Amino acid sequence: MYSAASSQSADYALKETSPYLGGGKVVGGRVIHADKTASTYDLVERMYFLYVRVVKARELPAMDLTGSIDPFVEVKIGNYKGITKHYEKNQNPQWHQVFAFSRDRMQASVLEVVIKDKDLVKDDFVGIVRFDINEVPLRVPPDSPLAPEWYRLEDKKGEKIKGELMLAVWIGTQADEAFSDAWHSDAATPVDSTPAITAVIRSKVYHSPRLWYVRVNVVEAQDLVPTEKNHFPDVYVKAQIGNQVLKTKICQARTLSAVWNEDLLFVAAEPFEDHLVLTVEDRVGPGKDEIIGRVIIPLSAIEKRADERIIHSRWFNLEKPVAVDVDQLKKEKFSSRIHLRVCLDGGYHVLDESTHYSSDLRPTAKQLWRPSIGILELGILNAVGLHPMKTRDGRGTSDTYCVAKYGHKWVRTRTLVDNLSPKYNEQYTWEVFDPATVLTVGVFDNSQLGEKSNGNKDLKIGKVRIRISTLETGRIYTHSYPLLVLHPTGVKKMGELHLAIRFSCTSFANMLYLYSRPLLPKMHYVRPFSIMQLDMLRHQAVNIVAARLGRAEPPLRKEVVEYMSDVDSHLWSMRRSKANFFRLMTVFSGLFAVGKWFADICMWKNPITTVLVHVLYLMLACFPELILPTVFLYMFLIGIWNYRYRPRYPPHMNIKISQAEAVHPDELDEEFDTFPTSRSPEMVRMRYDRLRSVAGRIQTVVGDVATQGERLQALISWRDPRATAIFITFCLVAALVLFLTPFQVIAALAGFWVMRHPRFRRRLPSVPINFFRRLPARTDSML
Repeated sequence: MYSAASSQSADYALKETSPYLGGGKVVGGRVIHADKTASTYDLVERMYFLYVRVVKARELPAMDLTGSIDPFVEVKIGNYKGITKHYEKNQNPQWHQVFAFSRDRMQASVLEVVIKDKDLVKDDFVGIVRFDINEVPLRVPPDSPLAPEWYRLEDKKGEKIKGELMLAVWIGTQADEAFSDAWHSDAATPVDSTPAITAVIRSKVYHSPRLWYVRVNVVEAQDLVPTEKNHFPDVYVKAQIGNQVLKTKICQARTLSAVWNEDLLFVAAEPFEDHLVLTVEDRVGPGKDEIIGRVIIPLSAIEKRADERIIHSRWFNLEKPVAVDVDQLKKEKFSSRIHLRVCLDGGYHVLDESTHYSSDLRPTAKQLWRPSIGILELGILNAVGLHPMKTRDGRGTSDTYCVAKYGHKWVRTRTLVDNLSPKYNEQYTWEVFDPATVLTVGVFDNSQLGEKSNGNKDLKIGKVRIRISTLETGRIYTHSYPLLVLHPTGVKKMGELHLAIRFSCTSFANMLYLYSRPLLPKMHYVRPFSIMQLDMLRHQAVNIVAARLGRAEPPLRKEVVEYMSDVDSHLWSMRRSKANFFRLMTVFSGLFAVGKWFADICMWKNPITTVLVHVLYLMLACFPELILPTVFLYMFLIGIWNYRYRPRYPPHMNIKISQAEAVHPDELDEEFDTFPTSRSPEMVRMRYDRLRSVAGRIQTVVGDVATQGERLQALISWRDPRATAIFITFCLVAALVLFLTPFQVIAALAGFWVMRHPRFRRRLPSVPINFFRRLPARTDSML
């Protein structure tokens, strides 16, 4: 069942771990030594932070000659300091900012909160508030947030001065509500504490927009006004939503009306910002089109449907984009119009990720959603052994963050700056609606830090996929996953990501019921799309999601969304083709093994086994009612036997199955080539010739399979009149013999003849095989 062919070296395999998480130590998926005071954050190691909430100040002393102050607050502990924004000429500023200092990295026992006056040359000291860290209270949710208090400012000598600062200082964990909004000392270097940099490195939750398919059925147009007199227009309709443009076929009607009855499909996202723009154009000459008229329909005005009910069609008057003169305006008042049927199709699931790794299968229309079947919890613990992705101060380093995607919800951890072994310890939850879905977790290097970061792409370090159906309910999976990435130089391990995962089922009956339901919503089967349409729509959907998430603050960048959505998974590559071929061979290896075993039985390799098979076969021939029960009992016993060898780990990316170990460098270069190609003509010619040779072999195999099927059809189609006459005569005789002879006798004789001793065999092919091979196929009709 589990062949050695798919096993890989230990360096690329999963490693089970036993970390101390919030609830206690995890061993074998179960928590032991449970901590009774544990919070809901029980899938991550508890990290302690010193939180400082800077609220506001009042009655600050005037520092400038003008009698005002430009105040800001500097929160400092050891080498780490966080800085609030400054306000110009304000003696009663309000900041409402939170700072979090990792307790592991604290290098001092005193916290200093300093108010300074912003100056061009050197910032002036205003006043300070000091705290002994050993005296700071501990706060654990669900305790209410700590109330901020007023503190009198002191000068450098410790004497009270004018002005007060409102603060709250406490020690808490990452379960604290302030965690996600805080400036983090482990997520920023002392120089990168400006608000702009802080926004880019915070942890955030994103929701991708709800996507709809827009179906535009262009029926016909009437009373068209051609751009040139004495010329019947060759018209087509161009439809556009945002960047998506589709055209109907050209209608060459010899009248001033045109009929198309074509469906055009688009993807649109809520809230609907774009309009549907339909333009009727006249093909006057090669490469020359003239606009006859257009109509603009707001997407928010289009009817929504969740099933296949008929949408009523409507006539729309076409407007001329540019009015030439007053006479033409008068003429157009009752002139051209177009007949449309437009709707937002909510009965489909809009595919915006690779179909093999879908994280959501629900239709767009919320009224069709089924109740959730469980909760998925993910603890992103840490990463180890990361490859340096950049150089800073002459040494290799990385500024990493993780992104996890499941359903509509994307999460992003904080960026840990200058750290090759980052500890994230952040926990997230999702509702699960279908077990046949996949959670994807990716690790990226943040390239947006520093002065020259504009336009830089965030670099991918690797990703992990976990299929929900492979997880046992209630078990905590704590594994270290290798981050494997295919580079132009070959497969590379970029480090390891340590995750804790738990799938809790809320309705076991609902989950079992789902196994009997279709994977996709009903409309995908009632009115299916073609493969070409699905590919085009998926490409548009990914672009829309990337654009929307790129507008968030901080943005989830386009390269991150495309990597997480496997946007290039459908492109051809020699490596993937070989991998899929070997997967196919592995699937059929079981059948080949059974065939070889039966051939050994027929050749009497082991006489005792052969005699036992003869006895079993005779028993089944005499009692045919036992055949099906025996088959199902045998399957049951195999299943029970294989329970001992069940996989203990969730499946992970396998470089052996992916054919990534022994791949040729030129094949890798071809896989990483852009589309369309950017390589030299000689290189493309060589690859094209290689592709032709591979495709020729595939073509031969497909042709051979088709030939066998056509020969089966030729048995009774009279393409070879003599062969068909022989076959139908044989069928008549066989029917009479089978009618007169008991079935058990026929079955027993046929079986014993097939399993006869080699002494009674000839080396030449048998008569039925010779007869079948002589039958004609459609190869003669091929050009």
